[in-house]
Amino acid sequence: MSAPRTTLARVTDDLRDAPRGPVSAGGGGFGSLTPERARVLLFVAARASAITLLLIFAVVFGTLLAAGSGLSGASGAIAASWLAVHQVPLTIGRTAIGLWPLLPTGLMLWLVARECARAADHCAAEGECTPTDLAWIAGAAVGGPLLVTAVCLAVADDASAVVALQPPNTSVAFAWVIALHLLAVIAGVGLRHWRDFTDLLPIPLPHWVVPGVRAGFRAVWRLLAVAAVLTLVSFLVHWPRIGDTYHYAGNFWGALGLTLLSLAYLPNALIGAVSVLLGGEMHIGAGSLGVFGIDGAPVPAVPLLAAVPSGPVAVWWFVLLVAPAAVGVLGGLECGRNTGDSPRAPWATLTSAGVAAVLLTVLGLPAGGDLGTFGWIGPNVAVAAALAFLWLAVPGYVGVVGARWFAPAPPAEYDYDDDAGYDVEYEDDAYDDTEYEEDYYEDDDEYDYYDDDPGQVVEVDGELLDDDPELFREVHRAPDDDSEILDAEVVEGDH
Repeated sequence: MSAPRTTLARVTDDLRDAPRGPVSAGGGGFGSLTPERARVLLFVAARASAITLLLIFAVVFGTLLAAGSGLSGASGAIAASWLAVHQVPLTIGRTAIGLWPLLPTGLMLWLVARECARAADHCAAEGECTPTDLAWIAGAAVGGPLLVTAVCLAVADDASAVVALQPPNTSVAFAWVIALHLLAVIAGVGLRHWRDFTDLLPIPLPHWVVPGVRAGFRAVWRLLAVAAVLTLVSFLVHWPRIGDTYHYAGNFWGALGLTLLSLAYLPNALIGAVSVLLGGEMHIGAGSLGVFGIDGAPVPAVPLLAAVPSGPVAVWWFVLLVAPAAVGVLGGLECGRNTGDSPRAPWATLTSAGVAAVLLTVLGLPAGGDLGTFGWIGPNVAVAAALAFLWLAVPGYVGVVGARWFAPAPPAEYDYDDDAGYDVEYEDDAYDDTEYEEDYYEDDDEYDYYDDDPGQVVEVDGELLDDDPELFREVHRAPDDDSEILDAEVVEGDH
């Protein structure tokens, strides 16, 4: 006759036989590729690319039909348009084009970022996102567009016999696709689940990093807003010249094409205007545009570039330098009031200046390029990034000093937890000092586990149970009619 089983053995058997939910590697998420997760990853890989291709089809066929041309070169135009959306330099005939509009690229990356954010939300709903889960999302976001790019490169190679389109460099094309889509993954997942990225770091982030990054993003948005106002004023001032560009349109469809082309290149113009605001230069072929001087040069006859001032430089243009200085002071005031920045340790302010410089570099690189006989058009990225750091760091430091001396910061809403490495918010009545007690009895080797109700104690004789909530619930649950009664009793605690 076998010995009677102990209470712990019976509980272990019950837990082993109890129904379990789906278990995946990595603690949930996409570590185990179930059909539901495969569907989510398929959307990440295909939906944004499918929408982009659908819009390209509509634009290409609409343009060919409006121009009365044949459809023999439609496949090559579609392939070239896909590559152009990904900022891949192309050579059409003898004209090298590396300056492509940023608006279609931005819309495509927004679609990719949204799909990646949804996939991360699905992953977080099942558990914590692990590096394996993030790798699945990034692989799906990059793998789908790479497959479409490979097909478009093959189509462009075949279409070169029909249309004057030279196949681009394969390595350059794949590099642009990978870089842009990885950027969309970081933006989509990082804005919602930035803690999952910080968990991958070997050491905790200092408390001033996240506020500094946010301040850097806000500074870039403010510079772009000021640049948009400046561009609008330039449009109004040069309105007669802009109207003259439509004389070359020919008909309604030509005027509509010029308008849509100008709107597509508007982000490029805003980034160039930011470079001018910072004191840098916007190169237009052999000429340049800046606050300190203008060198005239031929420009394409499109409404957007007709708003470029032709000179000479007016004295009041130096007032434009007040804009980046004001943005820097405002960022320093915010960092001084909302973070631990002080005149001796302005780390969040310096972080915001560095982040803004990196963002303007990332935006400026695709904003410029070769445009046939006109030459290279775009901002001087290196100078603009260096000036952005100086404008946001030096006036930002002035803002930090002003925030500490003249406008003392209110009690901080965020404190830094050295163990977790994150910002922890403390408010009145945000937490209560609940005390959890564990009583160990050396004589009887008994262990008392306190439930959420401090008035009851579950006492399991002779066994020391792990403080696992699932195990505790199994001990505390009411047994079925035909199940074995557990040897546990509920006693009143002395509380």
